[in-house]
Amino acid sequence: MVSSDVKTVEEYLKNLPADRRAVVAKVRSVIRESLPEGYEEAMNWGMISYQVPLERYPKTYNGQPLLYAAIGAQKGNYSLYLTSVYQDSKLEAKLRAAYKLSRKNLDMGESCIRFMRLENLPLDVIGEIVGSVPVEKFLENYEKARDR
Repeated sequence: MVSSDVKTVEEYLKNLPADRRAVVAKVRSVIRESLPEGYEEAMNWGMISYQVPLERYPKTYNGQPLLYAAIGAQKGNYSLYLTSVYQDSKLEAKLRAAYKLSRKNLDMGESCIRFMRLENLPLDVIGEIVGSVPVEKFLENYEKARDR
């Protein structure tokens, strides 16, 4: 996972080299434009995170806000976390189909999409996925998974 100890998004972006800052800023812009109401942007887990505020849902397994999405720059690549893709097989299928259609290489681990260049992301579909899960639905999916 990405590791940064800065406290603000602005500080995180400021500390990135200009070329890497541009990539992270573009993905951040897509996320912010698409993000349903109720999530908050913060620095958490060493990256720019979009999460359910603890005031909204305090009963988390680790006392931290629930992660919805995140973007971070690592040494050799970037990481984009889309928790909703792991909660919903239809969203995962949509993402995989977008990659197949675009002939881009999907490098997806258990918890993130890794990419080397901005051109490797289907940004329109990323925005659709981010915008498709209101906080209430995200929490419902989280509780169903937790009850298993």
